[in-house]
Amino acid sequence: MLRPDLGWAILRVLIGLLFAGHGAQKLFGWFGGHGLSGTAGWLESWNIRPGRLWAWLLGLGEFIGGLLLALGLATPWAVLPLIASQLVAIVRVHAPKGLWIDRGGFEYNLVLVALSGFFGLYGPGRYSLDAAPGLTWPQPLAFGVILILAVLIALIALTAPGWAPRLFRQAA
Repeated sequence: MLRPDLGWAILRVLIGLLFAGHGAQKLFGWFGGHGLSGTAGWLESWNIRPGRLWAWLLGLGEFIGGLLLALGLATPWAVLPLIASQLVAIVRVHAPKGLWIDRGGFEYNLVLVALSGFFGLYGPGRYSLDAAPGLTWPQPLAFGVILILAVLIALIALTAPGWAPRLFRQAA
């Protein structure tokens, strides 16, 4: 008889590695990605500025967050950048196109938010690095804090075009 813990681990590793791969596309240009410069230009085209800073944060968050999720290590914290990145993608890129992905909508991003939220709320399961030493995060408190932080990060990214250029001009 298969245990639910095995399915939980397979799903966690799959989602984590997909996120890590997506981050590697943004950071290093791996797997057919455009690297940091291409991602920065793409973000600027969606009015997410400064593009290079956000490309670096987005790529690093998805890469490290994805690896941590795949390993089941610091799981509530691992999902923070994953949820934040998908919230920005939903609002800025996909929401105007509706729900369904065949029209460029946000259904896939919503599934990624739900799965990330599931692991953030319930933990990584028995077959994880968090579980090996018996580390447990105070659920649902830890996840509640992380969810609030993810929403705040997404709001900062979505409102950055208004204040970031002024801030960077003053620093120069």
